[in-house]
Amino acid sequence: MTEMVYGAVPAQGGEPILPKWWRTIDKWTVSCVLILFAIGLLLGFAASPPLAERNGHDPFHYVERQALFGGLALIAMIVTSMMSPTLVRRLAVLGFLVAFVGLALLPFFGTDFGKGAMRWYSLGFASIQPSEFLKPGFVVVAAWMIAASQQINGPPGTAWSFALCISIVLMLALQPDFGQAALVLFGWGVMYFVAGAPILLLVAMAGMVVVAGSIAYANSEHFARRIDGFLNPEIDPTTQLGYATNAIREGGLLGVGVGEGEVKWSLPDAHTDFIIAVAAEEYGLILVMIIIGLYASVVVRSLLRLMRERDPFVRLAGAGLACMFGVQAMINMGVAVRLLPAKGMTLPFVSYGGSSLIAGGIAVGMLLAFTRTRPQGEIGDILRGRVR
Repeated sequence: MTEMVYGAVPAQGGEPILPKWWRTIDKWTVSCVLILFAIGLLLGFAASPPLAERNGHDPFHYVERQALFGGLALIAMIVTSMMSPTLVRRLAVLGFLVAFVGLALLPFFGTDFGKGAMRWYSLGFASIQPSEFLKPGFVVVAAWMIAASQQINGPPGTAWSFALCISIVLMLALQPDFGQAALVLFGWGVMYFVAGAPILLLVAMAGMVVVAGSIAYANSEHFARRIDGFLNPEIDPTTQLGYATNAIREGGLLGVGVGEGEVKWSLPDAHTDFIIAVAAEEYGLILVMIIIGLYASVVVRSLLRLMRERDPFVRLAGAGLACMFGVQAMINMGVAVRLLPAKGMTLPFVSYGGSSLIAGGIAVGMLLAFTRTRPQGEIGDILRGRVR
């Protein structure tokens, strides 16, 4: 009767995308990433002027470029985080195929910029490192394959993903880039573990990694030099590790003061691989602990949210992205304090870099998309239902 008098009730439109995104996103993770980026810019003001002076640029040339690339990374992160898991998977497959082809063609068209490793494509005004964009794409593709293998009469996705992983690791090792190769293998291992891999098989895989490392040590001068330098009890004070170790020691608890550090004048990679040494020297242990806490917060919060997820693909892909993000940060800081051999790996969102910043923004955007709150029953509801 009411409709006859007043007309039909208009259909309610869906919730606008921005309010829905803000309501469902993990705001703590977004805040941690923004703080990490701000810390990166702060450290860039301290670390990059000496390098800019040596290269004939304006004092804050690299800071301006980091702000530009970082802005693009944050835009990529926000846009990607607004996507559904299905759309993320589709775009990740396309991105992975492009990055995989780019990685395969590096020996023919790439450059090493005099660093002895063929990892980049030079565009003149910038460079692209395909492996940075390959990592998040590979995690999503591998998670899709492994999740498909768990379905009834599903394909042998786990075997396919492992074959794909090994092919990528071999291409990275030939560059050589053993750090990224280890990171890709670790990401696949995490997803395989979450999917329910037998412990004995994981132990066997760890043994295979040791054997592969021994072979690489015997046949790669680059790899052997890094390992010998790490195992040597004496640190040459004129090497990058020597400068970084001394800077961390000099920084102490509170640091030597803003702008008073000396390591940035000695290290050619103070704004990238060894940015944590600049932080430790000028701001002390307190800032380093804050940085570690921010990375740990992103990883732990993401894993806790993923524990409530019902979709196995989302759980696997999210766990792989979160753990790879945290381990990359751990490797970078571990090298600086000589807990790990030198790897040449950036500190996500803090180190200077174009490819690493933008690829990191895409990876965290994927992680945020997978950890968004969605209308679904929690995984615990299913488990309790099975018990009953």
